Amino acid sequence: MSSALYVALDTPDIERARTLARAVRHHVGGIKLGLEFFMANGRSGVREMADIGLPIFLDLKFHDIPNTVAKAIQALGPLNPAILTIHASGGRAMMEDAKAAAQPGTKVVAVTMLTSLDGEDLRSIGHAPDPHEQVVRLTELARDAGIDGVVCSGFEVAAAKKVWPQGFFVVPGVRPAGGNASDQKRIVTPRAALDAGASILVVGRPITQAADPDVAARAIEATL
Repeated sequence: MSSALYVALDTPDIERARTLARAVRHHVGGIKLGLEFFMANGRSGVREMADIGLPIFLDLKFHDIPNTVAKAIQALGPLNPAILTIHASGGRAMMEDAKAAAQPGTKVVAVTMLTSLDGEDLRSIGHAPDPHEQVVRLTELARDAGIDGVVCSGFEVAAAKKVWPQGFFVVPGVRPAGGNASDQKRIVTPRAALDAGASILVVGRPITQAADPDVAARAIEATL
């Protein structure tokens, strides 16, 4: 069974991304490439990273009208990512069209609430200031739209799994015990996230900024 640990290579530097991926390849289940990487390196960069042999999680968080999102996902089809992200707040029709446009082997998962936000942030953009309630509502919407799963913090994954037992749950903002929270506000340890129902865990800086990324990845994997 492959590891539940995915490493977030949030860098525009393809050489650094390649070096990091090769360093940790035996202790992670896949690599996440986000906006920084994609805007700097495009589809050819994603293909180069795929050649390393690890599943690709393409984290572009699409959020637009349904037709635009569907066409964008169709354009990514030849890359055949293992996982790609959209925003659940784009609504049911957008999620349905995103899933219909994706390759059969690609899991489409919807971001419920960014782990950099908390209740005060929700209030400031006009939502009820309860992250738990917001995540559960959007998880139910994603489930009913027929996509594969959601992205949520470790604090909400147990509740999300309760309303969607068959869902695929991506938990970012994961930090080892004693790790630096950086810009994340709702974080848990890798083990706690897995125990709560996470399908995969996304870890970035605790691995990529470590003196020895391979040792850091191995240490996290050992707790799982």
